[in-house]
Amino acid sequence: MSQINFKALVFFLLLSIPVAQVLAQVPQYLPVQQVRKDFKALLDRPKVAPKPEFTTVRKDSIQVDRGFIYTEANERMPILIYKPVRAEQTKLPIAIFLHGTGGNKDGGETKGLFTRLAKAGIMGVAIDARYHGQRIAGGAHGSKEYAEAAYQAFKTNDATHHAYPFLYDTSYDLWRLVDYLVSRADVKADRIGMGGISMGGIETWMAAAVDTRIYASVLGISVQSFKWSLENDQWQGRAGTIGEAHTKAAHDLGDLAINQHNVKAVWNKILPGITGEFDCPSMLRLLAPRPVLILSKDKDQNNPYPGAQIGFESITEAYEKANAADKLDIEVQPNLGHVFNAKDMDLTYQFFCKYLLN
Repeated sequence: MSQINFKALVFFLLLSIPVAQVLAQVPQYLPVQQVRKDFKALLDRPKVAPKPEFTTVRKDSIQVDRGFIYTEANERMPILIYKPVRAEQTKLPIAIFLHGTGGNKDGGETKGLFTRLAKAGIMGVAIDARYHGQRIAGGAHGSKEYAEAAYQAFKTNDATHHAYPFLYDTSYDLWRLVDYLVSRADVKADRIGMGGISMGGIETWMAAAVDTRIYASVLGISVQSFKWSLENDQWQGRAGTIGEAHTKAAHDLGDLAINQHNVKAVWNKILPGITGEFDCPSMLRLLAPRPVLILSKDKDQNNPYPGAQIGFESITEAYEKANAADKLDIEVQPNLGHVFNAKDMDLTYQFFCKYLLN
């Protein structure tokens, strides 16, 4: 994979937003250590013992483990692990890969990627995000329960415990997942990768920004600026991922339909800081100098491209300052919307092999 120069890419795609205009929109964010400290403090809660429970099935040269760990006292997180059958003392690198909104850990793309990774000598790990998959009794109904949880979080006035089911709580779970993984005898603790699609990509940059044990990150169709999309009336795609929550909240606020005003009110309540210090362009800086692969599309309605460009510029500047520009790869496929395709999956596989198998 060759690194893409951001400014050259913009010129090549002949996009309508001039580079100078994009650069002028990049805000001045708080220092990275302050952002890391504040985000960790926002999501902090009592730690619990993971109490892992797993069952194992062997299929040819691959071992598949299914089980759970606890991330909170009442949060039992389902986990799927693919690993090559090796001597027990072998320590393996890890690639955590996360599903998108409405998906689950058992999606077909997960099985295909993890089978390839296991054959290459990398352990693959997937989870069900909050309110997805097995985290709902009987199985989640796509994103139905996820959207309802987001609405309930908007409604609550309990100052002693506020849930953040939309993106933030699963990011916290990922920190606890890493705690568990590094405790295992078969894990190479300094070679943990993480990536995901859409919601999973966002959870990746959120979790990896704080947890430096996550060595390499793949951000699939997930780089944007929440602030830019809100201020420029391009919030529809992202709000649509939990559309029912926004519809109910709009009615509670006396509006007949979802609009810029009530979207802002919802985000401020269930994603505090997302248009400020915890916005994607700010958080991306915290990944430097660790390896990062960004996979984007220039017609992505969920991640409007002018906002994504702000993220590209922010992370590029951070990596140049860290003398780590060679560890940043930004791949943008033109004339495509919110899709994660076979090329993206191949690039993900190649990236994990390149940085985890050394």
